[in-house]
Amino acid sequence: MGGVTSWRSRTAPLFLVLAASLALGPVALAAPPDPGTPVLAAPPVGDPDPLVPGVVGAGSAEYPMDTPDQVLPPLPPEGDVPVPEPEEEVDELVEYLPRSAVGAAGTACTAKASTYQRRVERLLGLRVDGKQSAADCRAIRAFQVKEKIKPAAGYAGPVTWARAELLAARKNLDPGRRCPVKTYAVACVDLDRQLMWVRKGKKVTYQVVNVRTGRPGYATRTGWHTVYWRHKDHWSSIYDTPMPYAQFFSGGQAFHAVYGQLATPGGSRGCVNLSYADARKLWGVLRKGDRVYIWGKRPGH
Repeated sequence: MGGVTSWRSRTAPLFLVLAASLALGPVALAAPPDPGTPVLAAPPVGDPDPLVPGVVGAGSAEYPMDTPDQVLPPLPPEGDVPVPEPEEEVDELVEYLPRSAVGAAGTACTAKASTYQRRVERLLGLRVDGKQSAADCRAIRAFQVKEKIKPAAGYAGPVTWARAELLAARKNLDPGRRCPVKTYAVACVDLDRQLMWVRKGKKVTYQVVNVRTGRPGYATRTGWHTVYWRHKDHWSSIYDTPMPYAQFFSGGQAFHAVYGQLATPGGSRGCVNLSYADARKLWGVLRKGDRVYIWGKRPGH
């Protein structure tokens, strides 16, 4: 458990904290191949092949937003220090690719199926076998082109999956009827699909959006919770870094904004992360005392 760090450090440059994806170093893109029949390129044997942004310069830096101990409530603020506004709009539609698929392979498909392959196949009406094929690549690439996901490489990465889940939910919000319908406001968080919305009775008061929840070892706690404290300009008491529009519902777990891309290979340390724009909008919807209901399990965890 960490203590409160110096509040003066908040005036220091915050740009030194880099996203984990950028720590892998820049990767050069080759000229795109013929957009006809996809070419499947297998990754090198023995290469762990981590996912990296598929566009050079994408994957903007973000702050380590969540504290390591998400059981205890946050410490009260020591002062009213505004959190910074985002410097620029984040491109949420840059897909992550295996490192081997970027560069020499260009935007060719990879034979390595992602952990999202089956889900994307189901959402796009493809044969659900969890294996990447030339036919899968064509269908996934067509979806990426339509939704302006870059690069349109036909790889079922986290961005493609998140976008497909969101579009499906806009047509059929809660097919499993998992979120209880109450006369009062309920913030519904679906860990299976990494989505959230707010409803009061049968009326949806906050439309469904993508979220990012807890990584392995830092699972977002399921069940009923209550928004017990809200702090618009919240700072992590351990990392001394901003958590904009924080609305705490279970110990140190909260809804809050992140500055970097939302649909990434990793997860949070328990909090429910939203884009800056979505978190700001949610701030105007929820109130102290509102209920939160969370179910499911983050895919791959």
